[in-house]
Amino acid sequence: MTERMTGARSLIRSLEHAGVDVVFGIPGGAILPAYDPLYDSPKVRHILMRHEQGAGHAAEGYAYATGRPGVCMATSGPGATNLVTPIADAHMDSVPMVAITGQVATPMIGTDAFQEADISGITMPITKHNFLVKDAAEIPRTIAEAFHIASTGRPGPVLVDIAKDALQTEADFAWPERLDMPGYRPVTKPHGKQVREAARLIAQARRPVLYVGGGVLRAGAHQELRVLAELTGVPVVTTLMARGVFPDSHPQHLGMPGMHGTVPAVGALQRADLVVALGARFDDRVTGRLDSFAKDAAIVHADIDPAEISKNRHADVPIVGDCREVLADLVVAVRKDQSEGRRGDYESWWAQLNRLREEYPLGYEPAEEGGLSPQHVIRRLGEIAGPESTYVAGVGQHQMWAAQFIGHERPGAFLNSGGLGTMGFSVPAALGAKVAEPDRTVWAVDGDGCFQMTNQELATCAIEGIPIKVAVVNNGNLGMVRQWQTLFYEGRYSNTNLQTSPPEEEEKVRIPDFVRLAEAYGCVGLRCERPEDVDATIEKAMAVDDAPVVVDFTVHHDAMVWPMVGPGVSNDNIQYARDMAPDWGDED
Repeated sequence: MTERMTGARSLIRSLEHAGVDVVFGIPGGAILPAYDPLYDSPKVRHILMRHEQGAGHAAEGYAYATGRPGVCMATSGPGATNLVTPIADAHMDSVPMVAITGQVATPMIGTDAFQEADISGITMPITKHNFLVKDAAEIPRTIAEAFHIASTGRPGPVLVDIAKDALQTEADFAWPERLDMPGYRPVTKPHGKQVREAARLIAQARRPVLYVGGGVLRAGAHQELRVLAELTGVPVVTTLMARGVFPDSHPQHLGMPGMHGTVPAVGALQRADLVVALGARFDDRVTGRLDSFAKDAAIVHADIDPAEISKNRHADVPIVGDCREVLADLVVAVRKDQSEGRRGDYESWWAQLNRLREEYPLGYEPAEEGGLSPQHVIRRLGEIAGPESTYVAGVGQHQMWAAQFIGHERPGAFLNSGGLGTMGFSVPAALGAKVAEPDRTVWAVDGDGCFQMTNQELATCAIEGIPIKVAVVNNGNLGMVRQWQTLFYEGRYSNTNLQTSPPEEEEKVRIPDFVRLAEAYGCVGLRCERPEDVDATIEKAMAVDDAPVVVDFTVHHDAMVWPMVGPGVSNDNIQYARDMAPDWGDED
C-alpha cells in the first residue's frame, strides 16, 4: 500500500530504508524542507557541522570506519560548492559517499537565482554519478540507486541534487524492491585464464613483489591477501592508502613504497622481475619517473575498475575484478600449481631485501638538545595508543611520519587523504570515524597548518559528545612546503612561516594559542614542548574520555621526511637521508 507524502518526507523515509543512521550537514534555504521531517526521524541522527567541507570529510571518515556510504547534506549554491573538496577527495580515494544538496525550485534553474549553482555540472568530473531530481515521485528510486552506485564496483561519491519544489510537493512513496540499471554492471568475478596466468608467473619469478593498494582495503580482502602472501612467500609493499591491510609486523612486509617509502619497499619494486599490483593505480607518488619504474618487471594488474588497468603502466596480465575475489581465486590457482610441483624460489631475493632492511631502517635525526622531534612524538603516540586505535592524518610531513612511524596492524586503522592531498581532512574525518565507532580511540594527527583549516569542527565534537583526540604537530610552518623550499629553492622560505614573530626570536607570540583555542571550543587543551614529557602528555590525553582533547606538540621546524624521492626523478635515486643514497648491492 502506497503512502502519499511530501518529497522532503520521502527523502528522509528513503534514507531510513537505505539504512542510514547518521547525516552530517548544515541546513539552508533550498534544503530546509528536508530538515523538518528529519527533526522527527527515529532512525537518522543529524550532526550539525560548522562548515560543509567538514560535513563531507566527516562522511568520509564514517565510510572509512564502516565500509558503508557516508552521507552529507547541504543547501544550494555555496553550501553545495563547499562540498566540492570532500567530494573530489572521496573520488580520488574511492570512498563511498552520498552527498545530498538542495537546489533552487525548478522554474528558477538556469536563471541565476539566489544561491543557485549548477552543482551537478560542477561535480560531474569528480563523482561516480550524479542526479538532478525535479519530481518528488523520483526521490525514493534515486536515493536507492545512489547508494547502490556509491557502494558497488569501485566505491565513490554520488551526488543527489533535489529541487526545492520537489521537496515541497506531494507524491506516492514507493521504495523500489529491485533496481533496474542496465548501464551499470560492474565486473567482480575475474577471468579464470588471467588468474591462472598470474599464478604461473608467480611460480616462475625470481624477484616478485605484491604491490598492494587501497582497492584491497575497500574490498575487505585483508585475510585473502595474507593467505596468498604466506602461501607464496612473496614480499609485500602497502601503499599510503593500504597501510594496515597487511600487518607492519609481518616478516614479509617491506613497508610503504613511493616518494617517502622505505628503502626496501622502493628497492624491491625497482628490482622486481614481477609486480603483482592489487587494487593499486600506479600513482606518480609511488612510481616516481614512470619510464624508470620497475623497468625489468612483468606486470600483473588486478583492479575492479577497468579504466585503471594499463592507464599508467602496461599490464602484461590484466585482471578485472573485485580484489577479494581475485585473491581468493589466485590462492586456489597457486595451490594447484604448488601441488603439481610449481613453486617459486625466492631465497636469494629475500637475502637482498633483508640486507636492505638491516642497513636502511626507518629512522630520524634527534632534535637539538632540549628540542622535540616530531617523529619521536608520533612513534610514541602509536606505541602508547596502540594498534587498536584509529589514526586519522592530515596532509604533509605529519601524514608521512604517521604512515612511517605508527605500527599499522589492522585494516581501517589509518585514514588519510591520499590522492587529493586535502589539508583540513583530519579533524572532521576523525569526527566521522568516532561517530561510526564510538568505543574506539580515535586520534587525529594534524599539522598546525592543516589544523587551522577545519578546527572549527571541535565545537561540533564538544557539543555532540564526540571525544576525539587531536595531536597537533606544531612546527610553526607549512612543513612539507618548507622542506621543498629547503631542498629545491635554496632555503628561500616564501610564505611558509605561520608564526607572527621571526623564528630566531626567543619569545614567540602564539597566534593562535592552540591550548586556549581548544578550551574556547569546550575541549581539553594540553601542551608538550620537551621530549621527557611526551609519554606523560599522551597518557594524560588518553585518560580523558568524556571530552575532545587537543595536544599542542611544539616541535622544531627543520625536521624532514626521509627517505625521499625528489620530484620527477627515478626511484633509483631515493635519498635515505640528506646527501645519502642507499647502496643497492648486486641485483642478482
